[in-house]
Amino acid sequence: MSSEPTDHAGTGSSNLRVPDFFIVGQPKSGTTALYEALRAHPQLYMPDLKEPVFLASDLLAGLRRPTVRARPQNLEEYLALFVDATPEQRMGEASSLYLWSRTAAANIAQLQPQARIVAILREPASMLRSLHLQLLQDHSETEPDLHKALALEDERRRGKRIPRSAPRPAALLYSEHVRYVEQLCRYREVFSAEQMLVLIYDDFRADNEGTVRRVLRFLGVDDTQPIEVTDANPTVRLRSKQLDDVVRSVAGGGGPVMRVVKGPVKGLTSRRLRHGALRVARRRLVYGEPRPVDDALMLELRRRFSDEVVALSEYLERDLVSLWGYDSIN
Repeated sequence: MSSEPTDHAGTGSSNLRVPDFFIVGQPKSGTTALYEALRAHPQLYMPDLKEPVFLASDLLAGLRRPTVRARPQNLEEYLALFVDATPEQRMGEASSLYLWSRTAAANIAQLQPQARIVAILREPASMLRSLHLQLLQDHSETEPDLHKALALEDERRRGKRIPRSAPRPAALLYSEHVRYVEQLCRYREVFSAEQMLVLIYDDFRADNEGTVRRVLRFLGVDDTQPIEVTDANPTVRLRSKQLDDVVRSVAGGGGPVMRVVKGPVKGLTSRRLRHGALRVARRRLVYGEPRPVDDALMLELRRRFSDEVVALSEYLERDLVSLWGYDSIN
């Protein structure tokens, strides 16, 4: 196991259990909805923290700042995420960047050679559009026009035009996310075909329940339990970065106004009530429905990534060219 996980292997973590399965990605492809559905199953345990990202040591090394304060910093902290699991439960985690990472597959295999791996793949153009909106929402991206953001890739590879607020500058290299066959091959080098389940986002959207039951069978647990799947982490448009900054500041108790009113507000409301009100404010004021799809840009992206879709179809032995409409792009 390379880099971060290896450096902390001697932290007294040998008495802690390691995860049995991993949802490895891809981003904006239903991993959050699958995570929520699986963690409700009584035979499975998944920690409250989605996206620990700990085993993507190459991505951790490139972080400009911690993205989530609660993310584990060493192996003992990582394994401690699973201490509440019962001995009968199978444990897993979901980090959508593990598929993109160049080190996560090998790190997972070293930690748990018998791991079960679940990946979800989405049509490239729609995935990149949703990813761009997500990065805008996270303040990692500041260029609101996807076409212009894609055009910045060469400069960003040279370390230029990168927003100061971007914790992972490499995430802004959008085309690097569309290397599906290469990403899957990294896992096949260290795991058998029987240990891997590759799902297609369209199937999950068309039949949430059926797809979850398929995953449960793959994980070797009861697939007859009631299942409730929600549209978790939906794609939204960030209306105003400045307004979102204000809301984030209020949520964190920062800013000169909040320093004055912090005491009285705390005395009148509970923490849960305050944060609930802030979530409602963000949903109503900060976020909006995504703008209509730019059909010309989507066609341009489909032409750009058509070879990848053909290669993926051959690799998975499934006709994704027709499913994703790549047979008519010319």
